[in-house]
Amino acid sequence: MAIKSCCTPSADRNGIELAKPFLTPHADYKIPVCEIPGGTSMLGTAQPMLQNDNEEPLRKKQLKPFKMMQAAVTNQMFADFVEDTNYVTEAEEFGWSFVFYQHLSDAVDETQAVEGTQWWRRVEDANWRLIGGPKSETDFKPDHPVVHVSWADARAFAKWAGGRLPNEAEWEHAARGGLGDVPFPWGEKEPNDTDFQPCNIWQGTFPTHNSLADGYSTTAPAISFDANGYGLYNMCGNVWEWTSEPFKYRSNSKKKQAMDPRPKGSKLLKGGSFLCHKSYCFRYRIAARTGTTPDTATSHQGFRLVF
Repeated sequence: MAIKSCCTPSADRNGIELAKPFLTPHADYKIPVCEIPGGTSMLGTAQPMLQNDNEEPLRKKQLKPFKMMQAAVTNQMFADFVEDTNYVTEAEEFGWSFVFYQHLSDAVDETQAVEGTQWWRRVEDANWRLIGGPKSETDFKPDHPVVHVSWADARAFAKWAGGRLPNEAEWEHAARGGLGDVPFPWGEKEPNDTDFQPCNIWQGTFPTHNSLADGYSTTAPAISFDANGYGLYNMCGNVWEWTSEPFKYRSNSKKKQAMDPRPKGSKLLKGGSFLCHKSYCFRYRIAARTGTTPDTATSHQGFRLVF
């Protein structure tokens, strides 16, 4: 198990591909969405904070109008999908997933730490139903974002719901909420550990002490904190969100591309999570990005759809 990104470990299951059932779209399933206007959008930043993530340059793209889920897919939504299709997630098929060490259930004994980031633990039987591992049923909250879902799991839900994962330009355009070149969905002001917590991230000293100034040690409800200008909730913080794209450097330089430490075939995630803190992972910004292998599932990764 190799850690290739500070925020999200990679399962690196040697390219194993699991057979997935054919899913029929559920045309009548209703999901709250927001209208996202088209036009000239911004992508990236002229002021990158993490050079190895290739956040720069700031550029413009033309987008057509689209609809985006008001919030991340919830546990209840995913349960509805599973009930309708008998879908089995990759974490369930493989028999394990990654859990942050402070969030293990009491029933978990010995765990294997991820080299270099010992706070991530490989936990047997951890999955979207048992978020902290065996006997963690109380962690399951219907209105919280579903986690422990892989890229394939997210795409399977998307097909069933009649949507798709957003690309990076769509995600950033929606996250900006009409504010233009801003670092956060609410504007310029940076979250802190004392008196400004507009999103669910870490406060305190990572990874040992979380003061919980924002009120949450793990996920917050999918609809919580203030919505941005387009009516979208938790575009930064709470859970990382899968996109439709591979993680790749925006460069023609083979030398720079070779600097990418992530495994080949990694997929792009946006938004940061409840484990982000400026001292270690300043990725709860619109332009921030990370990547991990598509078969990876963790307790801080989810997704939302566009239509």
